[in-house]
Amino acid sequence: MKSAARLYAVQALFQMEHSGQSIDSIRKEFEEHRIGAVYDEDEMAEADIDLFGTILDTAVDRQVRIDQMTDRALVAKWPIARIDPTLRALFRAAGAELVGKAAPPKVIINEYVDLAHAFFPEGRESKFVNAVIDHMARETRPEAF
Repeated sequence: MKSAARLYAVQALFQMEHSGQSIDSIRKEFEEHRIGAVYDEDEMAEADIDLFGTILDTAVDRQVRIDQMTDRALVAKWPIARIDPTLRALFRAAGAELVGKAAPPKVIINEYVDLAHAFFPEGRESKFVNAVIDHMARETRPEAF
């Protein structure tokens, strides 16, 4: 359920950026119409609602700090504003968990690398995600390494 919460959080952050919707409307939409919903016999995964909400709240409340951490992990020619919006949402969700200190950094890195595989099954993005989040983790929680 925690993995599903992370997936939904990335999707919600992506949708917030693309649509301009508020965090409250996105949270309501996901909690009422997506998480655990059934559509034409397809059932959406259940998720840890508390973790989902915590990731969203932290990503929004600390977005400037998280984006700055991400920028420092990226090469100079590719600031966060230039990267794929799905990756941006993924980095914001991972950064929220890193600054929130709810899970060990290695767990966070593994979970978001798995999500990168899901979003980009044919690409090299998962290696990129691993490197960037590892850098962010070492900056945020050096004691864990």
